[in-house]
Amino acid sequence: MATQTRIPVLDLAPQVETHWSELNRAIQRVLRSTHFILGPEEQAFEREVADYLGTRHAIGCNSGTDALFMALRALGIGPGDEVITTPFTFFATAEAISHVGATPVFVDVDPASMNLDPALVERAITPRTRALLPVHLFGRPCELGALLELAERRGLKLVEDCAQSFGARYRGRATGTLGHLGCFSFFPSKNLGAYGDGGLIATDDDDLADAARALRSHGSRKKYHNEAVGYNSRLDELQAAILRVKLPHLEACNAGRVRVARTYQRLLEGRPGLVLPEVVEGHVFHQYTVRVPGCDRDRLRARLAEEGVETMVYYPVPCHRLKLYLGQGHPACPNAERLCAEVLSLPIWPEMDEAVQAAVAGALLAQWARP
Repeated sequence: MATQTRIPVLDLAPQVETHWSELNRAIQRVLRSTHFILGPEEQAFEREVADYLGTRHAIGCNSGTDALFMALRALGIGPGDEVITTPFTFFATAEAISHVGATPVFVDVDPASMNLDPALVERAITPRTRALLPVHLFGRPCELGALLELAERRGLKLVEDCAQSFGARYRGRATGTLGHLGCFSFFPSKNLGAYGDGGLIATDDDDLADAARALRSHGSRKKYHNEAVGYNSRLDELQAAILRVKLPHLEACNAGRVRVARTYQRLLEGRPGLVLPEVVEGHVFHQYTVRVPGCDRDRLRARLAEEGVETMVYYPVPCHRLKLYLGQGHPACPNAERLCAEVLSLPIWPEMDEAVQAAVAGALLAQWARP
């Protein structure tokens, strides 16, 4: 296939154009208010997003990474503690655990869902284990039922990493509302993305919400009356106003992603050896990630780039194999290691035209067939 136009992994332009007038009005409203930090836009967004998620509290912060480590801090997790998580995730998940002084314990994933395998978690629990930190990877909810049962039985906390799953649902409930705390990212590429950094902590627990709000403002509940060493981590008014414009359209955007995923399934199914992601209830397809076992993934990716089709590898190295965690006695995670060698994320955005998808699929199948 000779592609005349480059196909990016993500195209945000259709979204910006669709909401251009609303976005401009929101931005101008903030500029004219001259209130830029923890003002009426942020407060309104917290109310609206809490209502959307179905949770008592939504606490805006500077990033999804900040949300994770402040959630762990709010739970009192620190040095000497262990937190069980997945090795097949962005570094921020493990980084947050290390940031509070705790030790990440990596447990292998289920190769079909690519999420933390609940069947393997219990054997990793030790007297030092304080919490479970599963990730809803690529927008697919992990199997929370078994993890929640285990956490309750063993007296553990559960924090959900929902950076890629805003709007996803598990058994009818929004991800981020089933554990003790849920952590979200508003990085621009996310299903609900800001036009800069942003994050959110969700919880039904009044005390945890109070602790998180204090931590995001230098550990103070009252200005200049600092009670703990906290952070400067607030969701600014401009980003909150932008997110308020986009939140009412999230369901339609997620439906668009599912439509794109189903189209890819139809275009790619039946190719021997190519492993497609499952389209399951509640999945919102932050990424559409295939597996290419028995193929030189990086060579395939380079060939697709030559054809004008951009792809991404999420993730090339499992966390337990990163340099800073080597030599710490982490067990082998063969499924995660295999996925890191096989995964390839194809272009996806809610407004993606079927003809563009056909070009991506055609290029992938053509290059797959090459020796």
